[in-house]
Order: sequence, then C-alpha cells, then structure tokens
Amino acid sequence: MTLRIVDISMALENDVPSDPPGLEPRITYIDHHVSYAEIATFFPGLQKEDLPDGEAWAVEQVSLNTHNGTHLDAPYHFASTMDGGKRALTIDEVDLHWCFKPAVKLDFRHLPDGHIVKPSDVEAELDRIGHQLRPLEIVLVNTRAGSAYGTTEYTRAGCGMGYEATMYLLERGVRLTGTDAWSWDAPFAYTAQRYAQTKDASLIWEGHKAGRDIGYCHLEKLHNLEALPASGFTVACFPVKIRGASAGWTRAVAIFQ
Repeated sequence: MTLRIVDISMALENDVPSDPPGLEPRITYIDHHVSYAEIATFFPGLQKEDLPDGEAWAVEQVSLNTHNGTHLDAPYHFASTMDGGKRALTIDEVDLHWCFKPAVKLDFRHLPDGHIVKPSDVEAELDRIGHQLRPLEIVLVNTRAGSAYGTTEYTRAGCGMGYEATMYLLERGVRLTGTDAWSWDAPFAYTAQRYAQTKDASLIWEGHKAGRDIGYCHLEKLHNLEALPASGFTVACFPVKIRGASAGWTRAVAIFQ
C-alpha cells in the first residue's frame, strides 16, 4: 500500500505577519561557524581548525507563543471548564485518538471576510459534497485566509465559525476541527464592529466558547487546504506535549491511501 502525505502546516519563520504585531515568533539562527565558541566550552583546548571544515553545529534559538504557527488548541484555551462545568482539558491531557482520524473539508472560500458561518452554511456545503458527518471525524474549514498568508491581510481575512455552527458539528460527535485562518472565529476586527454596535459580549469568541458546552479541540493556521479533496483522507495532528498548556504546536498532515 502506497501512502501520499500532504503537509497542511505552515512554517515557523521570521518576518511573516502570521500573527498580530507583538505576538510573532522570533528565531535566531546560529550557523556552523558561529557555534564554534559554544562547542569549545565542552572541549577545552579545541581549535576551530581541528573540526572538519572548521564547522561545529547548527542550532536555532526560538521564542514562541503556544499559538504561533500551526497548532492545536486544547479546551482549556477556550475556558476553564468544558462539558457544562467539568475542568477543561489542557493540551497534555487531550485524547490522542482525536488527533488521527478520517477528515472532511468544508470549502468556505466564497464566503466574505468576517462572515459568521451558520449551521445552514455547513449543511449546504455537506449537501454539495455529498457527505454525512460521522462521530470523531475531523472537520477542516477552508477559508479565504489561506490565500492571504504572508501578507498583513492574513489576520483579517476569512470567515469564522459561529457558536451555532460549531455546536452543529459537536452535537454530531465531532471533537476536532481546523481552519486555515488565524482564528476559528471571525477576525477580531469584524467582531469588534459587531460588539461596538450591540455591546453583546456573547459575540466575542463565540465559536471558541462552544467548548464550554461540549469540549473540543481545533487546529488553527493550517495551510495548503486547497490541495485537499472534500473527503477520503486522514489527518494526523499530534500536539507537542506541554504540561498544563492551552495549545501545542503540530506538524499537521493529510494522509491518503
């Protein structure tokens, strides 16, 4: 059996506006020559010319938020409780069986930036692709945000999943979802406009907050979703195990037989 693996993760890199200002990753690259001073501290008397080609090692110093790059959010990120009052799971407690399952892709690239996806949008897309949701299936949402990656527009691009649309998935047994946008919810710029008009705080992060009622995880900042079919693939997205954390980075991939 031959497997095809499609990378659906974005790279961690400097100087790409993948996060709001002040929240970006910072990577310091130490090459084979600069690192000589470091390796010499382990081996007194070592001269640079003693090393093959005068090279030591390459290493990187990385400063990250747990929500930089492609990552998996734990229920604890959304609220301190889940499932109607139980303590919310942190990323090291998430059921890894959720992270390796058959998946389906909902294509919402045609929806305008800031649109709040409703159950009717989900149902219409499922009808279009002829798919019926199954428990524990992973649901990926392809928004317009993927095409804006690498530009300052990225964090403001794409639609967002509303509370009712998220609950539509969770009530059918879905426990892990994903988006190529910066957030599962609509971009904050649009939510801020709605809040300014209504002063209704329930509009803020409404898709995330569905986790208070039914605990779930979601992937954010996926990439290359347009390369995937609507169904017929498996997603693997095991998170880095960080004790008590709200999220963990993942090299998410789609796997085809």
